Amino acid sequence: MAQVIIRNLDDEIVERLKQSARNRQQSLEQRLRDILREAAAPDRAELIEKMRECRLATKGKNLPDATDLIREDRDNDEPYR
Repeated sequence: MAQVIIRNLDDEIVERLKQSARNRQQSLEQRLRDILREAAAPDRAELIEKMRECRLATKGKNLPDATDLIREDRDNDEPYR
């Protein structure tokens, strides 16, 4: 896993982040990881665009029925691994 060092943070910001962590009963480090994970998540517009791309890529294709695929998998004699 990567590590990041952030220098020259205002003391007030750090205190607010510590308070936010305490409110959630988390360590400051975990709270910062959560904040960064949320900030790096794809935004709604990006997700919608990816869905459009998937829809266009499968448009007009004869895809198998999921029910048939599930039944075939259940009938398979090999256990899951």
